[in-house]
Parts: sequence; structure tokens; C-alpha cells
Amino acid sequence: MAKNQVRRREITDAGLRVLAAEGSRGLTHRAIDQAAGLPVGTTSNYFRSRDALVEGLVERIGERLAPTDDDLARRAADAPSRALFADYIRDIVRRLTTDRDVTMALFELRLESSRRPEVAALLGAWQRAGFEGDVAFNAAAGLPGGRREIALFHYAIDGLLLDRLTTPIDPTTSTDDIVDDLVEGLLG
Repeated sequence: MAKNQVRRREITDAGLRVLAAEGSRGLTHRAIDQAAGLPVGTTSNYFRSRDALVEGLVERIGERLAPTDDDLARRAADAPSRALFADYIRDIVRRLTTDRDVTMALFELRLESSRRPEVAALLGAWQRAGFEGDVAFNAAAGLPGGRREIALFHYAIDGLLLDRLTTPIDPTTSTDDIVDDLVEGLLG
């Protein structure tokens, strides 16, 4: 079973690379087989339909973007503060910008969700769970901001990432400085 999980991750990682590079139209079982260097038909053995494939990609995005246990433990040990909240937001942005293919694939899926209700349902459930997790973490850690502020940060981070991963309007300002300004502006 472990080998199957390794192969499944290999396929979904290749799928994320294909989706990031080629967009939704380029995401085919054959393209993933080729990107992963696997025999034709391997991806379809693991993911019989496009919907199953998209579900696997969404699951893998969540795995790759999740904070590490060490990151969570470190933050749990610190006293709640605006600086800790800014550190948490910076870490989210760091994970999203460091793993560019994953973030680009996520944006591609979000665009596809505007045209395909089944993708919207799947992605929407995943995003709502992530949002609720952020709200719960914030409350449990005693950090400033409630549901409204967390939602505003999600909107702001989405815009910041779209800017940073495409054509930045101000490439000279550091991403950390922008996050600090967002925290100050939204919690100030």
C-alpha cells in the first residue's frame, strides 16, 4: 500500500505541475503520465475520471500547503500578539509563494470552478474547511481578529499572491512589508 501512496503522490505532483504550466485545458491523464515519466495509462489507473483526478489534486494541494507541526508548535508557544498574527500570515504567504506550482494550480482550479459546478463544490468545501481551520486556530491561539478579519486576510492574500505570481504592480516592495501593512491596516 505504501508504494501505491508514493505513486499517487508522484502522479498528483505531476498533475499540479501540468495544471500550473498548461492550465485546465492541458490537464489530461496522458499529459500527467508524460510529465511524471510514467507509462501511458498509469494516471487513469489511479484516477479513473477527470473529477477523481481533480479531487486528488485538491487533496494534494492541501497536503503540500499545510503548515508543519513544528511551525504550529512554535506559534502555540508564543504569547498572542499582532506580531505573532503577522508571522502566521507571512508563513501562509511564504508557503504559497515557495510552492509556486501548487499555488498556480490552485488558481487554475478556482478559475475552472467558475465554469464547472462539480469543481466549485469540491474546491468550495476544501476552501471553507481551510477558512474554518484558520478561524479556529486564530481563536484557540488568542490571536487578534475574528471571522470577518480572517476572511479579509484571505481576500487580501489571494490578491497579493496573484500579483506576486504574475506581473507585480510594485516588485520593489517586499512581500513581508506588504503583509505587515495588511496586518496593520486590517487589524488597526
